Amino acid sequence: MSPALIPPSTPPLTPPLEVIERFGEHDFTVHDFFTRRALALADKAMIEFGSEIMTWSACMVLRDQARTWLIQQGVQSGDRVGLMSYNHPSTVVLFLAACDLGVILVPCNPDFVATEAQYIFEHARVCAVICSEQVRDKVLLAVEQLDPKPWIVVNDAQQQSLIDLWRGISPEPYVLSSQASSTCLIIYTSGTTGFPKGVMHSQRSYLLTAEAFVHRLYLQANERMMCVLPLFHINALMYSLGGAMACGGTLILVRKFSASDFWNVALQTRATQVNVIMSAAAILSRRPLSEFQAGHQLHKMFLAPLNQDLLDIFHHRFHVPILIECYGMTEIPGVLSNPFEGPHKIGSMGRISPHPSSKIPTPEVRVVDESGSEVALGEVGEIVVKTPTIMQGYYKDDLQTAASFRDGWFLTGDLGYRDADDFFFFFTRKKDIIRRKGENLSGAEIDTAISSHPDIQECASIGVPADLGEEEVLIAVVPKLGSTLTAQAVYEYAQSVLSALKWPRYVVLVESLPHTGSMKIAKFKLKPAQHLLDLATDFSVLHSR
Repeated sequence: MSPALIPPSTPPLTPPLEVIERFGEHDFTVHDFFTRRALALADKAMIEFGSEIMTWSACMVLRDQARTWLIQQGVQSGDRVGLMSYNHPSTVVLFLAACDLGVILVPCNPDFVATEAQYIFEHARVCAVICSEQVRDKVLLAVEQLDPKPWIVVNDAQQQSLIDLWRGISPEPYVLSSQASSTCLIIYTSGTTGFPKGVMHSQRSYLLTAEAFVHRLYLQANERMMCVLPLFHINALMYSLGGAMACGGTLILVRKFSASDFWNVALQTRATQVNVIMSAAAILSRRPLSEFQAGHQLHKMFLAPLNQDLLDIFHHRFHVPILIECYGMTEIPGVLSNPFEGPHKIGSMGRISPHPSSKIPTPEVRVVDESGSEVALGEVGEIVVKTPTIMQGYYKDDLQTAASFRDGWFLTGDLGYRDADDFFFFFTRKKDIIRRKGENLSGAEIDTAISSHPDIQECASIGVPADLGEEEVLIAVVPKLGSTLTAQAVYEYAQSVLSALKWPRYVVLVESLPHTGSMKIAKFKLKPAQHLLDLATDFSVLHSR
């Protein structure tokens, strides 16, 4: 267990509740929440996007213009508007305007192929799609067979961006048609077990998550939050954008993550905080040190999962003193986090993370067995959650929504345990268990161990049928470009980092692995695995020694 490393030169921090209360109480609509801040912070930079700066008051005016534009397009309360765009200020304005009208934003990964986007747009029955010019042709293919066919607008055309268009509109009177309970987002999950599910969030859950993030990172009024994650994902939408609005800071919006330019952007923008996922952090750790800019002001980073090697690299090589590890899902954002003020436990999902205000119920987290009974400390079970930031349900999927709850507790599908200090630790996904010789093996644990090989880009372990029942371990490995990695070398490395029960019987080298929209490996697409078994090296003789 380690304390938080707050730099000695850091001025006294304003408590999170004071940070959000200086704008007064709001009614948990995005309109009231944002308007209070825009009036108080009028000339302060709200969004910086390259050389463009948008003040809070300018954003409020654009929101009103965009709202009128939506009305003119015939968009009504309850309609769904698709978004397939790389990060752009128009996304923020569109979200604010849509919330005023009770319109629901449906973000989609711009790197999806047309068939993947089609599923989301068809399932959500979007009336329109706002997209980057770069993916316009893909969007046209995605909506070609839809009836009625959504209309399409490009948001970042060089000749005239959507923001340029809005600036020419005179705002018209309207009736605020949203409430705190109004759905504002449908975020499609990555679909690790099949088709994506549309997670619905209300304006209230969005704002509670945003304000709770102020507590998790002790965001200050002068925070400059660098957003490199995509605004189709809950992390960027709720934590980065929501957190920046909640604390009244500035959002440094980056079109797309670039490892080679990361430190230069951090230096030039004077960013103080950033959220990254582990894969991005790992990429940064392996980049040439010549790209690092020692004069950066980043002192807070939010990421998960975190290991000791990455912690040491970011502390000592990159001089980022505070790294906060956390846990959440699209359905239950902002539930667990290592406390900002410490102590921290590396590899932990953290402790229960409350809202800054005692008026808001604190999330509840339990670890239970198959019957729903709580297990003892240190014992592995399924993590179940009750939280005020819970989703409203899965869009048009009452059966899956009902199946995701038991007695009011959301079933995460994640296995883990709680220690005596009330820190939670992840073990594996419930559906990422490999049953071998009467033991449950964690696929995630095997993946993490073997992927530490210096010549491995990524890997995925799955269970395949064993000769005498249960399963054997197959590991599919993507070698790094230019490496001379062999299946034998992978097997020998597994022997050095894993106990014998977890050694893979089968090793197969592949050019790539399938991924979900949020860049997780889609293991379900590897099954049935006969095509992999046909190419794999069988180490059963060695394994039995």
